[in-house]
Amino acid sequence: MNDETVEPKPVRASRTTITELMIPAYANFGGKIHGGILLSLMDKVAYACASRHAGTYCVTVSVDGVDFLQPVDVGDLVSLKASVNYVGRTSLVVGIQVIAETVQQAVVKHTNTSYFTMVARDEDGEPVVVPPLTLETEDEIRRFVTASARRKLRSRVRKRMAAYRKEFQLDERAEAALNGERCVIADGDAGG
Repeated sequence: MNDETVEPKPVRASRTTITELMIPAYANFGGKIHGGILLSLMDKVAYACASRHAGTYCVTVSVDGVDFLQPVDVGDLVSLKASVNYVGRTSLVVGIQVIAETVQQAVVKHTNTSYFTMVARDEDGEPVVVPPLTLETEDEIRRFVTASARRKLRSRVRKRMAAYRKEFQLDERAEAALNGERCVIADGDAGG
């Protein structure tokens, strides 16, 4: 499949919402829902949304912005709302908003927003071209532009950190960078 034969699809064509009741088995020792449970649900909704857009199997390659803003309680109904915010040649960025609802008190809270980068694959596991995205609203245009900027920033940070790790030396600059941090360099060979 080449780029010219792929018809664009609107964002609305692949929007996906999953709602699940938070049961006691999902709770941690503090009585709140494990972050890992929520991440698993986010991965499911990202897959469903990306696969709808791509028309094929998709895999998660990275996750951005998993900040748990508020806890989720046992008994809450959690809704995960996903939409394709950006597409590259074979990749898609799926934005996910997580909402927890305490039905008895009619309390609705936004618990987090995350961004999953997915890659479309064929039956042999090779990347496949995804349809372009038709942007129909100002909100969709903003999300596309923002996702594009986030991808570029992440790429620059990744390259900069790789260079930093490669060039790292335990010298006065490294020790100065640790000044004020909550660590102590042990006496002896720090490299061993």
